[in-house]
Amino acid sequence: MPETLQLIQRHLPEHLELDRLLRQGARHLRCQTVHTVMVDNIAIPVRAIELGSRSPLVPVIGFFGGVHGVERIGTQVLLSWMHSLIHRLDWDDQLRHQLERVRLVFMPMINPGGIWKHRRSNLNGVDLMRNAPVDAMGPAPWLVSGHRISPRLPWYRGRRGDPMEAEAAALVETVRQRLLNAPFAISVDCHSGFGRQDRLWCSYARTHKPMHNIAEVLALKRLYQNTYPHHHPYIIEPQSIHYTTHGDLWDYLYDESAELFPDNTFLPFTLEMGSWLWVRKNPRQMLDYFGYFNPVIDHRKRRVLRQHLPLFDFLLNAAQSWRNWMPRPSQRDLLTQEAINEWFL
Repeated sequence: MPETLQLIQRHLPEHLELDRLLRQGARHLRCQTVHTVMVDNIAIPVRAIELGSRSPLVPVIGFFGGVHGVERIGTQVLLSWMHSLIHRLDWDDQLRHQLERVRLVFMPMINPGGIWKHRRSNLNGVDLMRNAPVDAMGPAPWLVSGHRISPRLPWYRGRRGDPMEAEAAALVETVRQRLLNAPFAISVDCHSGFGRQDRLWCSYARTHKPMHNIAEVLALKRLYQNTYPHHHPYIIEPQSIHYTTHGDLWDYLYDESAELFPDNTFLPFTLEMGSWLWVRKNPRQMLDYFGYFNPVIDHRKRRVLRQHLPLFDFLLNAAQSWRNWMPRPSQRDLLTQEAINEWFL
């Protein structure tokens, strides 16, 4: 057992941190192991964690991280957010009352094998965010959009016709059971690696055309800009204006939501932390592939761990009060056209 703990501390300290948080917040958290990954003969659970109301009628916001193992900063940011919530519940009556009217879902470490081995993919060499059985509509960039050539190349989708990888299937089933049947749901999937500025991407990436709920995305963007006019470091935009992809799990889930729950609203987002800024400030990170996706210098890492908490607080409040800002039917056509003008023309 001591040797096992030493290995986990060396390769996956986030697992031990999550265990500590689950013990500290045991009174408030509901935790389920949805999959187990064997890494070097050590069983690492993939957990789905709930906090807040149990009612099926409340809005839900889900936070997801660690889909790409090399981007472990996403997992660390979510653990920082969970730490804050758990300790606030010891004294914050306002937060306790709020959580009676909303539910939070966390999957902070979806690909522990990839994190352990410093791989983008899971241990089978499959990029989990290219693994769903959906294809991009129209041309998509070669390789980066997902391919079936070989697991030795990045962005490998898996063999055609194979079932989804177990980690991807666990995420999909968790979202199906805990988000899609809610009247309103937001998902935030934490990644890193694109550009020098943080982005909040509307993560519908299979087509360059606007998604059905593009009016709601624009309404949420304006709500954030108006609420935090002097604290707005994010570019909020659809991912597809940059590139389209095959096999995106959020595309698959969004389309399923629209088909099975047409009266509900599901808005999937990706927090894409701009790791090029960290590399520009510390060019030595380019000597390590891991350094392209994670802050290496300690003070910079601590800054990243705290700087997204206001965004998470805002999204939690927006999810809880969704009826107060969602566009009315009479407004949707105009907002849809404004979104198209802003992002797609």
